Amino acid sequence: MGHRLADASTPARLAAPDEGIGRDELALATRNHGLPLEALRYDVTPPGLHYLLTHYDIPYVPDGTPWPLTVGGRVRRALQLDLAELRARPQVTTRVTMECAGNGRALLAPRPVSQPWLVEAVGTAEWTGVPLRLLLAEAGVQPEAVDVVFTGADHGVERGVEQDYQRSLPVEVAMGTEPEVLVAYAMNGAPLLPQHGHPLRLIVPGWYGMAQVKWLREITVTDAPFTGFQQAVAYRLRQDSADEGRPVTRIEPRALLIPPGFPDFMSRSRVLRPGPVTLEGRAWSGRAPLARAEVSTDAGRTWHEAELEPDGGRRWAWRRWHLEWTATPGEHVLSARATDAEGHTQPLEQHWNRGGFTNNLVQRVPVLCLEPGDTD
Repeated sequence: MGHRLADASTPARLAAPDEGIGRDELALATRNHGLPLEALRYDVTPPGLHYLLTHYDIPYVPDGTPWPLTVGGRVRRALQLDLAELRARPQVTTRVTMECAGNGRALLAPRPVSQPWLVEAVGTAEWTGVPLRLLLAEAGVQPEAVDVVFTGADHGVERGVEQDYQRSLPVEVAMGTEPEVLVAYAMNGAPLLPQHGHPLRLIVPGWYGMAQVKWLREITVTDAPFTGFQQAVAYRLRQDSADEGRPVTRIEPRALLIPPGFPDFMSRSRVLRPGPVTLEGRAWSGRAPLARAEVSTDAGRTWHEAELEPDGGRRWAWRRWHLEWTATPGEHVLSARATDAEGHTQPLEQHWNRGGFTNNLVQRVPVLCLEPGDTD
């Protein structure tokens, strides 16, 4: 879709070496929000703490508003289903860890100018809905099908292109069971909140958040690769503006530490007292099942394997890890890293690209351990 207002091929801007967060980025950071890292303690993130990124405006959809979902394109029988008809079909509930593709962008140098995420753009929820493969089977996908395109009701302008938010999946992913894609209408057992896509959204376990189209209203099967803005321009791994790039797809492995001790208000620097400390956090990967989580207490010079809790059959959700540490007075830098069963692990040096995507650089958490009896 889209009325072109300017040249969409103009690459996203990079911040100058001494350039701080600008007013536009601050406005984005005000609209969107990350997960407070202390909320990693929840197995399932409460909806208000789950990370949030909204590209355009949140559509206003009062309860009871008719919301027909259409399934069309290269199918034998086009469908138009209302919410009651969707809820009457077989439903699945899946616990899914979702992460923004730009998580960590603000830590890169040079910094891509966009939503300035640190490491908090993540959350885990239980999503309930109809398996997409069942709807596509009911419609009868034709043999020449290549992509399945998903259109949301959010509408805006990005890099000069007026558009509805649209993304696609290869037909084999859309119709597959690993992962099983959902057309979801509930989050943590309750109807979707407005900011999380009420009344319908897509859930693609293991994929970054850009694939999880909110306010879903159209599903279109195509016989050619989809080349919309969010697919062919925005979410690509490029080193320079002339690079065609690779698409952003599955979530890279990441571990995050629940910050120990207590924080300074402005800097969020951590302070703790000497003695035994349980270091804990969460780890996940969308590429393969987790193999291990490791912790460093000396800025990444040495690593210790943490105890990783079983996945409980929840392949697409994060897993808790913990490690006992004895804190000694002085300054320390704590880190955690995840490695999955295919050997993908977190780097100690940044993997840079123009969009600031898939940056799973190892987290660094400076802490100050006080002297015994020190209360300052």
